[in-house]
This record gives sequence, structure tokens and C-alpha cells, in this order.
Amino acid sequence: MADVLVVGGGPAGLSAALFAGKNGLDVTVFDTDKTWMHKAHLFNYPGIGSIDGSNYLSVLREQVDDFGVDRQQGVAVDGVESTGDGFTVATEEGEFDGDYLVLATGANRDLAEGLGCELTDEGIVDVDVTMETSVEDAYATGAMVRAEEWQAVISAGDGAAAALNVLSKEKGEHYHDFDVPADATELFGSLVDAE
Repeated sequence: MADVLVVGGGPAGLSAALFAGKNGLDVTVFDTDKTWMHKAHLFNYPGIGSIDGSNYLSVLREQVDDFGVDRQQGVAVDGVESTGDGFTVATEEGEFDGDYLVLATGANRDLAEGLGCELTDEGIVDVDVTMETSVEDAYATGAMVRAEEWQAVISAGDGAAAALNVLSKEKGEHYHDFDVPADATELFGSLVDAE
């Protein structure tokens, strides 16, 4: 059983997986690779001068893989349900259970609606500042929670906010993911020394 199940492999989903996996949670992410990022070229992502959307995803996938995230590449999610003490994600490969759920399916709100998440008058998934929906421990991110602000950097931030809230719940206090140079050496050792 995973700590966190993430449905979606774009900037929001992979960001949530990265933050949760990097900080010791067991994460499974379902990535059908149908994100809009394959049609994008990023000139407006802070810290990156210019990168093709597909290349950006490749880098982000390597990051989540480095932190041991179970990336179910090409596995579509057919449904999600609350089990009372967590969530079950149904796929053709079988069912996966987890304590928390992060939905990152772009503008497709079908899974959120099927789970019973409340929608706003605009028809978007209603979330609080931490991206938590009306269903406890279920989060929605990116385009499903915004009428038009569909930017990679905003979606990545939504995913990070969801993961940090999960980490705060798990640790019983507000959690901050802040590293210093010594952490890089500890986490990656010879990789950092080689640069």
C-alpha cells in the first residue's frame, strides 16, 4: 500500500510525486503521457531559459525516479474511490491502495466528480489553499482547479502544495522542504562531486 497515489504525469502530478518521494513517502504515480506539455515549449518557467515540453517531462521523470517513486508509465486509471481509510485506484493492471490521493488530470474532472469532490459554480474542482478537496485526504491540482490559468509552473506549484500538506499531516506539524548544499552531497554523493 502506497502512502500517496498520484493520478497524472504532467507538471502537477510529477511535482507532487517528487516532493512526497523525496521526503520519504511511498508514492505511486500513474502516467499515461497524454499531457499538454508535449505541445509546449517553456520560456516562462523560472530558472529555465528555454526547454521543450517533452524534454522537461523527461527531466522531471528522472527526478522522481531518483527518489524511488513507483511510476506506472502508460497505465490508465479507470476509477478512484474512497475506502474510508484511504483510496483505491482501479486500472487494467489491477487495483492500487493508498492513504492519500492527488488528482492531476489536467482539465478532465471526471475522476474528481466520481469521487464526490465538490465543484464551484464555474464547474472547477473546489480546493483550499493546500489543494485539498471536499473529500478528506484527496487533492486536486492544475487545470482541474482553475478556470483558465493553465501554466506549467502554476500546476507544478499546486502539486508541491498538495505534497507538502500530505507531509505536514504525516509528520504532525507544518513541513517545509528546504535543502542546503550539504543535503545535496548527502542525497547524491558522488553525483554532486562530479559536477
